[in-house]
Amino acid sequence: MKKFIKVYYPIILAFICLLYSVTLGLLGSFLDSPEFTEQAQYTAHWPATILLFAIAIRQRRNFYNSKNQ
Repeated sequence: MKKFIKVYYPIILAFICLLYSVTLGLLGSFLDSPEFTEQAQYTAHWPATILLFAIAIRQRRNFYNSKNQ
């Protein structure tokens, strides 16, 4: 389980952020509140950003590990 979380933590975190954004969007449409809709638009970028940073960090880590061997 520890290895699974270590490998897939960016995907788990991005999925939680996606659910948060979708919840805010649904609350905004059900409650007819522009405040929730604006927050949903802001948080919609979080999952992609988390995954892109995770990819960049892993590429750098792999590059430095292969370079030092």
